[in-house]
Amino acid sequence: MKKGITALFLSVLIVLGACGNADDIRNADEDLEAGEQVYRNNCASCHGADLSGNAGPSLVDVGSKYSQEQIADIVQEGIGGMQPQQHVEGEDLEELTSWLSEQ
Repeated sequence: MKKGITALFLSVLIVLGACGNADDIRNADEDLEAGEQVYRNNCASCHGADLSGNAGPSLVDVGSKYSQEQIADIVQEGIGGMQPQQHVEGEDLEELTSWLSEQ
């Protein structure tokens, strides 16, 4: 009987521990949506709506090639033929680079 109660107690603890905060999940989703919106407004014309490239190179898998900080530096300073995008700053830059680093 004692083993059954202990097992039940541990099961409840595991289930409750696995429950996340819905607000955290919602906030993360909102950040990704905001980052995608910043991308569409500032980057998609050159890099393609689907990241596949256009006038600029493809950004598919950019998150596996560069860290979020490196992406921010590239956006702010430019690279190769890309001009600095210094108008993308603050919260927009954070949201954009967070979203791109997940791509």
